[in-house]
Amino acid sequence: MLFSISLLGLIRFAMALAPPLTAQYQFQTAISDDMKVPVVLGVMSRCPDAILCESVFNRVLQRVGEKIEISLSFIAKPNASEPLYGVTCMHGQEECAGNVQELCAAKYHPTSEWWSFVQCQNFQGRDSIGTPETALNCAKAAGIDWENGKAGQCAGKDGRGTEGIQLLQQSARDSIAAEIQTSCTIIINGRQVCIRDGTWYDCEGGHSPTDFIRQINEEYDRLNSAN
Repeated sequence: MLFSISLLGLIRFAMALAPPLTAQYQFQTAISDDMKVPVVLGVMSRCPDAILCESVFNRVLQRVGEKIEISLSFIAKPNASEPLYGVTCMHGQEECAGNVQELCAAKYHPTSEWWSFVQCQNFQGRDSIGTPETALNCAKAAGIDWENGKAGQCAGKDGRGTEGIQLLQQSARDSIAAEIQTSCTIIINGRQVCIRDGTWYDCEGGHSPTDFIRQINEEYDRLNSAN
């Protein structure tokens, strides 16, 4: 991950395309009975490359959201001596808190809501991700009852809820098992198709929203060709 001015400029441009505190993401009606394409983004919540990657996939979801099951797999190092989370997050404990908040939102809410929550957090700036105030404000924007609902209880007031920490530890183990080492790693139907780490690389099929949409459509057609 490279913290360059050009990368931060790209992030600001991408995030400026969406208003900051609105539940803005409309997904097409799900196609019943068809198999959806699993898409995994290997990320760290405060990583600039992850924020840029998620902004790209925001456009992908708007086009083919009904054809995919998207999830986030968080990169963190298991660390039994870490007193709060049991893992070490590259960008500090605040990032661990952000990871927890996003995992809890994803567990208890549909994609349209938890994805809006993530995008809202990103828009507030990487230094705000993981704070209680940002989580509460973005939950409200996404239509999530953070103070009384299961997602907020899972995450805890400061991103230190017992259930949320367990989700983070499991997500870190899953990332290791899937050999996800770099934020952001993009996996479509079990195959790594692209990495963003300062620049795009190992992207044989391309790295634009159109490229990912094409690959998802191809996988969707293949998965459902027998139906």
